[in-house]
Amino acid sequence: MIASIADFLRYFDAVHRRAHRDIAALPPAADGWLPASGEGESAWSINTLIGHMAGARLYFASAYRGEGWISPLPPEVSRRELWLPAIDESATQLHAALADTPDAWLRRKVPMIDSDGALSGWRVLMMMVEHDIHHRSQIDTYASLNGWRVPDIYGRSAETIGSLQESERTKHGR
Repeated sequence: MIASIADFLRYFDAVHRRAHRDIAALPPAADGWLPASGEGESAWSINTLIGHMAGARLYFASAYRGEGWISPLPPEVSRRELWLPAIDESATQLHAALADTPDAWLRRKVPMIDSDGALSGWRVLMMMVEHDIHHRSQIDTYASLNGWRVPDIYGRSAETIGSLQESERTKHGR
């Protein structure tokens, strides 16, 4: 349970580190790569996806702060060397936008952009994180399809965990 904005920002920092790690792992060939077919977000280049991730963080922060569901202009990401500065700057800006907000805002209702409904502030922030993870996964999928290295999420591959199962079962009497 996220009970404070400080707790949320610590959680976000972990999500951000994984986005930074996965973007940093992309090879030069990823610059400008886009799917052969698709529409909308399914046809965006990796460059565009990274810019979208960076901008969307501030879109959700704007809604959380009660300033409307306003999308900022996307950052400059037309070249690979701009990707990490853009995603890192968005994390810095997110911290600046949220750090001094009252913890009570996590429980207050935020009006939706497209309906008469409202969401709790914590849910808006979790939507931002889920959005970030969704597009990071999209980028990782593209990387895998191209044969580019995709970092293990927690520094351990499924194969590594599989190789440890017999000793783990023995250790726990199973």
